[in-house]
Amino acid sequence: MAKVVTPNKPVIVNPLKQSQTLGAALAFLGLKGMIPLLHGSQGCTAFAKVILVRHFREAIPLSTTAMTEVSTILGGEENVEQAILTLVQKSQPEIIGLCTTGLTETRGDDMDGILKDFRKRHPELDELPIVLVSSPDFKGALQDGFAAAVESIVKEVPQPGEPKAQQVTILMSSAFTPGDVQQIKEIVSTFGLIPIVVPDLSASLDGHLDDSYSPITGGGTTLVQLHKVGSSVYTLALGESMRGAAKILEQKFGTPYEVFTELTGLEAVDKFMQFLANLSGTAVPEKYRRQRRQLQDAMLDTHFYFGRKKVSLALEPDLLWSTVYFLQSMGAEIQAAVTTTRSPLLEKLPIDSVTIGDFEDFENLAVGSDLLIGNSHTQAIAKRLGIPLYRQGIPIFDRLGNGQFTKVGYRGTMELLFDIGNLFLHAEETKVRDRDVQGD
Repeated sequence: MAKVVTPNKPVIVNPLKQSQTLGAALAFLGLKGMIPLLHGSQGCTAFAKVILVRHFREAIPLSTTAMTEVSTILGGEENVEQAILTLVQKSQPEIIGLCTTGLTETRGDDMDGILKDFRKRHPELDELPIVLVSSPDFKGALQDGFAAAVESIVKEVPQPGEPKAQQVTILMSSAFTPGDVQQIKEIVSTFGLIPIVVPDLSASLDGHLDDSYSPITGGGTTLVQLHKVGSSVYTLALGESMRGAAKILEQKFGTPYEVFTELTGLEAVDKFMQFLANLSGTAVPEKYRRQRRQLQDAMLDTHFYFGRKKVSLALEPDLLWSTVYFLQSMGAEIQAAVTTTRSPLLEKLPIDSVTIGDFEDFENLAVGSDLLIGNSHTQAIAKRLGIPLYRQGIPIFDRLGNGQFTKVGYRGTMELLFDIGNLFLHAEETKVRDRDVQGD
């Protein structure tokens, strides 16, 4: 059982966490025909857009209610109404995700009341789903906002229906990249199951070229698929933060669910494969049996470089959990773990302590590590401490291919093994070279 430490500091120095609003917007971007609408100032939306554009290197559709000093004081009802009407006229979205920000949450706008009044005044838009999520950036973090958006989606959009054999709903947490989502869809489909992924970032932020520019998302979970979620025979919640959304589906439609906290590492993937085999009544396909043997060989090849290495991590809780378990399965030691927000997983981590803090806390705790794992903002710390960095999380703006990177399944675990193993190998070669130079 890990001790959860929250430093009692008067100020955050070099923040680690991203805002709930950013997380909610990211979740909405996994729906087709969507445009997230951030209820706040233009700066709030611009900041979120810059982070997502730099990370994915894609055009990101975001809109804002453009609150000013005056409208903030008087209330944002008119801004919300005008923004929705403008989006309908110019972009023709199939669905709108309305996210609150710290500005309007602090002011105390009655968002439910605003939407009810809007519906009364504009009955012609009754068929347009508007999903509201409370995502203030003065508390919580990206993972919380992402989870809150998914919970709002499954609460508002799915409709009851007759159970459809082999159809399963997959709730995907913020810990998974578009490449991860694509890999998971392929694995589940191979067992003869029909997956509906919520949200499906692999179809919207995977970095593909379209014939023409669209002001709304060109791919993702469709509205038709969302309506069918109530007919799924099972829910797979991938990431602890998806448990709340899975419970909502169970309460609404009686859909049983299973939570998988990690899909990286031999044991974790084995459990997932066995679950799919039991659920579908289909044996694990030979191609995955071969990939498993390849992963076992890769683990033998790389474990010499992982053994007793000290690793420090600064990640969101879901991603922190899966990465810690993966590293420990390879014989590495966790020197420091810093995260952004509370999670039921933190106390269960098999380490001495985990800190809910900032990059200042992380830098102090990480001295003497063999490897750092965090987003691109960790690079400055890595340089100061002279420690190699492996980039994980959001944002990563100094490396390419963030949309395609995968760390799940047998093949994804192999990629992770080789990437981190090569960092350890390079560090050892550098030490030997420096020692030889000093000897000369």
